Amino acid sequence: MKLPVKIEYPTPTIASLTLVLLAAIFGLGYYNISDRSLMAQNIDNAIAKGIDPLSVRCSYAKSDDIICVAFAASAQSHNTGTTVKK
Repeated sequence: MKLPVKIEYPTPTIASLTLVLLAAIFGLGYYNISDRSLMAQNIDNAIAKGIDPLSVRCSYAKSDDIICVAFAASAQSHNTGTTVKK
C-alpha cells in the first residue's frame, strides 16, 4: 500500500501575492485620504483669498460630476466679458 503524495503549496508565491495585494489596497487608501486632505486645504486657502471654493472643488472632480458640470455651464453663461476685435 502506497502512502498518499504530500501536496505542497507554493507558500512563498502566495505570501508574495498577498503582500502585493495588501500594499496596493493600503496605497490606494492613502492616496484617496491624502487627496481629500489636500483638497480641503486648497479650499480653505481659496476661501481666505476670496476665490470661489466650488471652482477649487471642481478642479479635483471627475468629468461626470453633475455639480461641476452645472457650475461650468453656469460660468460659461455668465461669461459676458468684452472681446477685442482686430
